[in-house]
Amino acid sequence: MKNYILMVLSLFSCTSKQKKVSEWRGENRSGIYAETNLLKEWPKDGPNLLWDVEGIGNGYGSPVITDNNIYLNGEIDSIAYLIAMDLEGKMLWKTEFGKDWMKNFIGSRSAPTVVDDLVYVASGLGDVACIHAETGELKWKINMLEKFEGKNTRFGYSQSLLVDGDLVFAAPGGKEKNIIALDRFTGETKWINSGVGEMPAYCSPLLIKYPTRNILVTFSEHALLAVESQTGKTLWTEQQDTTKGDVNGNTPIYEDGYLYYVTGCGNGTVKLKLEEDGAKITEVWRNEELDNIMGGVVKLNGKIIASGHRKKVWKSVDAETGETRDTLKFGRGATIAADGMLYCYNERGQVGLVNVTPENMEVVSKFKVTKGTKEHFAQPVIENGVLYIRHGDALMAYDIKATNN
Repeated sequence: MKNYILMVLSLFSCTSKQKKVSEWRGENRSGIYAETNLLKEWPKDGPNLLWDVEGIGNGYGSPVITDNNIYLNGEIDSIAYLIAMDLEGKMLWKTEFGKDWMKNFIGSRSAPTVVDDLVYVASGLGDVACIHAETGELKWKINMLEKFEGKNTRFGYSQSLLVDGDLVFAAPGGKEKNIIALDRFTGETKWINSGVGEMPAYCSPLLIKYPTRNILVTFSEHALLAVESQTGKTLWTEQQDTTKGDVNGNTPIYEDGYLYYVTGCGNGTVKLKLEEDGAKITEVWRNEELDNIMGGVVKLNGKIIASGHRKKVWKSVDAETGETRDTLKFGRGATIAADGMLYCYNERGQVGLVNVTPENMEVVSKFKVTKGTKEHFAQPVIENGVLYIRHGDALMAYDIKATNN
């Protein structure tokens, strides 16, 4: 009897072990990093630069940080590489997994997804691959254009892959094979969803977990889609105004039964109520003043915050009412948050630390990124008191941990 109990306990401990996931924009892809004891003000020249490294390849994809390593995608001589470094910036290995985007804004445009000892990556030309996190060994790869008759966008595939259980999801954007689920261990096709038969957006999907099922929410060119993750069944779609642009690059935010999304070029910011385990949506409010195509959005202190696209200022929108509460003149760029503070990285290369109160937003500190190449598009990452900034061919690590008294 004793041995039987031990066996059952052992089996339970094995089957209940949760996967360790490190991915795009942190936990729940929300852009909110669960950090504490961070500096509330920086020195005049910015926080201390711990290290910087060059030679990581062209690109705008953010790094992903695990307990021991840093992973990022970079393009070198048109080849797409996954690069692994230790936490001091020393390169450990790089693995080729396909061809990358070379037409405009050359380089990588997505972040890796790390699940336990496997890394999932996608290139601007539709290569999807699984690579061993420790050794860099290529486990499998497919090309979405070739295998699924995908249709690429005018700026290249820009999707950070999503994993649920044994499945990894991608969006070829074909007329019939629009969203796909692959076995994450083998690359075998598990289901295909036709979506609304249009090109993909530049959106990395969100996974919403319910007691009875999980749903994948993402954009295609002009539609917001919800798909049951394990079956591929379409639950609902929400069509966007096709006259107001097609660059939908922001992962939606989900919290307490509500979905928030920010789009560019006039479609604005929307709050939806999700009902019946995600099978039905009702619009709560719409704010056309806040539009953003790719810089990310956060929900902080009861506000939806992002930079405007047409008007280059950060804006905060009341999450309950949808009313614009405040604007902040700091250009246009990427938005994340941690320890109650907003972090803004604008397209001029300035990084701002912003305090958000019920009344307004105020820049407390700022500094200029001087290393790196090309556009300042990559979204910052915060992990273990370190702020990581990728600027093209360079990655910088800044110490933003407050000193313990």
